[in-house]
Amino acid sequence: EVFEMNNGCICCTVRGDLIRIIEGLMKRKDKFDGILVETTGLADPGPVAQTFFTDDDVKARTKLDAIVTVIDAKHFFGQLEQGSEAEQQVAFADVILLNKTDLVSPEELEKVEAKIKGINRYARIFRTQKSQIELDAILDKGAFDLARILEFEPDFLHSGHSHDHGDEVTSLSIGADRAVDPDKFQKWMGALLQIKGPDIFRSKGILAIDGAPRRYVYQGVHMMMDSDWGTPWKDGEKRASKLVFIGRNLDGENLQRGFNDCLK
Repeated sequence: EVFEMNNGCICCTVRGDLIRIIEGLMKRKDKFDGILVETTGLADPGPVAQTFFTDDDVKARTKLDAIVTVIDAKHFFGQLEQGSEAEQQVAFADVILLNKTDLVSPEELEKVEAKIKGINRYARIFRTQKSQIELDAILDKGAFDLARILEFEPDFLHSGHSHDHGDEVTSLSIGADRAVDPDKFQKWMGALLQIKGPDIFRSKGILAIDGAPRRYVYQGVHMMMDSDWGTPWKDGEKRASKLVFIGRNLDGENLQRGFNDCLK
């Protein structure tokens, strides 16, 4: 069943329509397995994702599973030159279908994939033709499920660092081996997202809180943030903390300094 919203862009003017449709669907939730929200090719995924965090009723009755982005391998670089939308959609993605791979050479495909990883090194990339892929590769990913971040991203705590590239959208990670003071972290992250939130598309992290037996799992979409306790630390396991940021104008050194001030 398809509900079409025609009175504006889904990322801004019809967020209210999206909320009303979801609320209506919840009245007969036993009739379907899930909800797929398809935006236009020019949509900013951020406000759509925020809908599932900002509306109390939607947040209580649904969970955002993952953001899936389809990329045209043939025209990707041209689309990047036309505006910021393509770059933002890559930055927000949890899963990327690199499509039309049969229309480019192996060398061109490698260049496209390298550019994607330069923007968002944490998304899973699948090379496809005519967008053909097994559904279990893109559904039930739990990318926004705080309890499953490590399950689906086992290398999260071991990913590398990227440097600032000015106005380009990039991804970077910061970390520490010392315990984190939770109050200092909440104050720092809250202030950071209030000031830099428009430029920080996605953020997430696994923290070793001082004296806590469980991981503290955090994630954010622009200015919205959510956190909860995750799985217990194992006996003898190194308790390291890692934060990942995807966005524009990211200053890795400044972010690391701010995070260091949150450590015990």
